[in-house]
Amino acid sequence: MSALTVDHTVGNNPEWDDLVRIWEQADAREGWRVEIIEGIVTVSPPPGSNHNFIAAKIQRRLYSVLPEDWDIYQTLGTGVPRRKGLYIPDLAVVPDDVVLDRTGEYVPASAAKLIVEVTSQSNASNDRIAKAAGYAKAGVPLYLLVDRWAPAGPTITLYGEPTGDVYRVLQTVKFGDELVLPAPFEVALDTGAFPVD
Repeated sequence: MSALTVDHTVGNNPEWDDLVRIWEQADAREGWRVEIIEGIVTVSPPPGSNHNFIAAKIQRRLYSVLPEDWDIYQTLGTGVPRRKGLYIPDLAVVPDDVVLDRTGEYVPASAAKLIVEVTSQSNASNDRIAKAAGYAKAGVPLYLLVDRWAPAGPTITLYGEPTGDVYRVLQTVKFGDELVLPAPFEVALDTGAFPVD
């Protein structure tokens, strides 16, 4: 992962609009993700096959329970200006009217009903720490972290009940076990087919 350096020290913070402008003008190769994480514009390569496989299986399962006016987006920018963050989650469940009502390149993360991040080895800590705090701060009700590189082995953790920039852990399972998403989804995710790197 490479980063375009943006000075975000106290007293010299760039404004949110400046960060977004840098994000919009970033010239990354097709398929690469450009995100703002804690005030730093980062560029990441496209996820690998196992990463995409896991996201696709979760997406397929979610579609079986979503209302008609919600969809799952794979490349939707989700903004958390109060944390100087603009993330591109692996999956974002967002109502259609929110997406269609936006004139910019991103939606407020607060509009998401569920965010799913699948870790990559090079930037797993961003998904575990910075993005989790950002999504919690935005009030995203459910954050599903598929941590392929967890120290004790691959796990899936469902976070909920955000307070400030902290989530409560609702459930953690190892790859191979079932994880149940609560209402409004009320669906079980069978992780038995998830590949282990």
